[in-house]
Amino acid sequence: MVNADLKVSLTGIKPTGEPHLGNFIGAIKPALELADGAESIYFIADYHALTSVRDPELLARWTRSVAATWLAAGLDPERTIFYRQSDVPEIFELHWVLSCFSAKGLMNRAHAYKAARDRNREAGVEDLDAGVNMGLFNYPVLMAVDILIMEADLVPVGKDQLQHVEYAADIAGAFNAVYGDSFRLKIPKAVVPTEDSGRTLPGTDGRKMSKSYGNTIPLFAPEAEIRKIVRRIPTDSTPVEAPKNPDASSVFQLLTHFASPDRTADVRARLEAGGMGWGDLKNELYAVLSEELGPMRARYDELMQPGSELEELLAIGAAKARKRAHPVLEQVRKAVGIG
Repeated sequence: MVNADLKVSLTGIKPTGEPHLGNFIGAIKPALELADGAESIYFIADYHALTSVRDPELLARWTRSVAATWLAAGLDPERTIFYRQSDVPEIFELHWVLSCFSAKGLMNRAHAYKAARDRNREAGVEDLDAGVNMGLFNYPVLMAVDILIMEADLVPVGKDQLQHVEYAADIAGAFNAVYGDSFRLKIPKAVVPTEDSGRTLPGTDGRKMSKSYGNTIPLFAPEAEIRKIVRRIPTDSTPVEAPKNPDASSVFQLLTHFASPDRTADVRARLEAGGMGWGDLKNELYAVLSEELGPMRARYDELMQPGSELEELLAIGAAKARKRAHPVLEQVRKAVGIG
């Protein structure tokens, strides 16, 4: 049963790569913090990944990796519903029903579809839909169903994902306009960070940390690999003894997200006074990352082992999710005259 006194928050995570520090600061921590004031639901959007991932072994590994990451980062499966999208077949039946209430013109304006057409246009490709599969085109409908079938009130998203929640509200509204006297889908609201820059990490090249740039620092890579990546982050040629501007350093910016305020202030003072080199700063960043991520890495490695409790936890979560989804689907089926 849903606790009527709490808003329901839903977060979906697409398994399209190994989690990195940017994912942790930009998505995982904020979503877990929101769980303190809402009834929280988290799911691994493995079917969404099929629009781009074609390697079955890789998809299976990334799905487990994302699940293990969230659990290692502090997600409590006793307090939340945590499941794989593919374990809830009700989602895919509702997807067809709501596809019948999703205007093609609305899908034509979806960001991902428009971006694919723009890339073809810029490349001089005559067929602007070249390389576009129906999974990509219908992606917003499936995402809407993910939200609506769980009767989510709140959906934490970045500004670039806001359209998906708006589409979910539009599609629910179209359904309600026809069948609202029998059953009404709940209209969700997006929760967008007021200050995105506070959740954005610089990558190893100074740009925003992103898999598409190839500039990430893996969240749970072995310590030796993280040390090597940190040491390779470019810095200027300012001598060790010279004062430095911490705010112009991507290494320092990374440090601020993981070190305590006192430690950050101490490093800032040492850089501004001179006598602390960029190599010393990188050593400091590595030490902080090792301290902060070490316990999480141990839990992650444990969950990733064959025969760990990961599958059992996901199965329990799937049962909870289906218990929640099934009544919504049944109400929809009854409303439209099926079943």
